Amino acid sequence: MDLRALRLLIVDDNRNAAEIVRSVLASVGAKDMSLVTTPEKAFEDLQGGGYDLCIVDQNLGKGDDGTELVRRIRTDPRSANPYLPILMLTGYTEQRRVQAARDAGVTEFLSKPFTIVGLLRRIEALIHAPRPFVRSEDYFGPDRRRRQDPDYKGPERRKRPPGGP
Repeated sequence: MDLRALRLLIVDDNRNAAEIVRSVLASVGAKDMSLVTTPEKAFEDLQGGGYDLCIVDQNLGKGDDGTELVRRIRTDPRSANPYLPILMLTGYTEQRRVQAARDAGVTEFLSKPFTIVGLLRRIEALIHAPRPFVRSEDYFGPDRRRRQDPDYKGPERRKRPPGGP
């Protein structure tokens, strides 16, 4: 994988963790990388446009600020690119946190500690197998379904009939 052509934004309040990610990505050719430590600065930088990928830590100092940043990137009318591929890194893998990140519109999710291979596979999926985006009453982001059901015949797979399970 060659990342020379990509412009990357890394958002992590832990400078050492951000430097590890930067080092791994530099080893596969990434050159144009910006590091920021707050969700406010990340959103401001993203307004300048031109980023191809954002890697964000879920816990940015005050809890789930990374998740809120993702939600803002996806839904704020001032967002320069609501379709931006976003990889979330986290050391917290409780089901509620993973679901919150997914529901905010994260494209891919990777738990810490991660392997170099795991990180590069997620980035490769973001680049080479982008998922379509969907919009509903309460969600905008990449299609959360990972597999397609060839037997499904209706327009909204998850919608249940009245009185159904």
